[in-house]
Amino acid sequence: MAALIAENFRFLSLFFKSKDVMIFNGLVALGTVGSEELFSVVAFNCPCSPARNYIYGLAAIGVPALALFLIGVIWNNHTWNLVAECHKRGIKNFSAAATFLLFGSIMGRAAVAPVTWSVISLLRGEAYICALSEFVKPSSLDKFPADYGAEVLARFPCKDVPANLTKFRDEVTRRLRYESQLFGWLLIGIVAVLVFLTKCLKHCCSPLSYRQEAYWAQYRSNEDKLFRRTAEVHSRILAAKNVKQFFGFVALDKEEKELVQEFPVEGVQPSPQWNAITGVYIYRENKGFPLYSRLHKWAKGVEGNGPSPEGHEMLFLAS
Repeated sequence: MAALIAENFRFLSLFFKSKDVMIFNGLVALGTVGSEELFSVVAFNCPCSPARNYIYGLAAIGVPALALFLIGVIWNNHTWNLVAECHKRGIKNFSAAATFLLFGSIMGRAAVAPVTWSVISLLRGEAYICALSEFVKPSSLDKFPADYGAEVLARFPCKDVPANLTKFRDEVTRRLRYESQLFGWLLIGIVAVLVFLTKCLKHCCSPLSYRQEAYWAQYRSNEDKLFRRTAEVHSRILAAKNVKQFFGFVALDKEEKELVQEFPVEGVQPSPQWNAITGVYIYRENKGFPLYSRLHKWAKGVEGNGPSPEGHEMLFLAS
C-alpha cells in the first residue's frame, strides 16, 4: 500500500513538472475568476445615468483586463530577456520568425488573465447591461410608452424605474444578458481554436523530436533551479566575507557557517560573463550538438550570437 501511494505521488510530481506552464495558466485563470467575482460583488456599481453607463461599463471590463495584461507582461521572464537582448546586442540576429515567436510567447501568456476576466464579465452580464441599456431602441419594445426615453432606459440596471416599466426592464435585461453571454461563449470558442492551432503549429515547426524537446524543458527547469539556489548561496557567502571585512567578524548561524566552510568564494563574476548568459535564447546547435541555453553556450565556449557555418539557429524559442 505504501509503495502504491509513493508511486502515485511520484506520478503526480512528474505530471506537474511536465505541465508547469499549463498549471500556471490554470491558476492564473482561477485567480482571475475569483477576483472578478469579488469585484462584481464589492466594487461594481452602475451609475444608471445616460452617457456615464457606457463609459463605466466598458471601463469595468477593459481597465482591469488591461492591468492584468500589463502585469502578465511584467512577470514574464521573456520580457526582461528581450529588454536585455535589445540593450546589449540588439535584435539584428533575430529572423522575422524568431521575433514573431518571441512576441507571441509573451503576449500569449500575458493574455490568459485578461481574457479570463473579459469572459467572466461577459457571462455575468452586469457590466454589459449597464453599458448598453440606454442604447436599446424604444421602438423595439412592444407598447413602450412614448414619453420615456434614454434617461429611463439608463436606470434599468438599477431597477429604479416606474412600476409600469417593470416588464420592459425585465425584457431589456434579458435581451442584453443574452447578447453578453453570447459574446462570452464566442470568445471562449475563438480562444480555444487559437490555442489548438498554436499548439499544432508549434509542434509542426519544432526542429526537435518530442523526447528531445521534453529533455530540453527538463534541462531549462533544472538549470534555473540550480542557478537560483547557487546564486543565493554565493551571494550570502560573499556578503558574509564583506561584512567580516568591515566589522572584523560576522554573526553566522550554524547552517551559514557550514556553507562558508564548504563553498569558498574568492570573488565575483565579471560583467561580460553575466551579459553572455543574459538575454533571449533561440535554440541553436554547434557542429551538430545542441546548446540548450545561454549558460550552456557560454560553458562550451561558443562565441557569437548569429548563424554561422558552425552554429546554426533553429528558430525555436524556449517556452
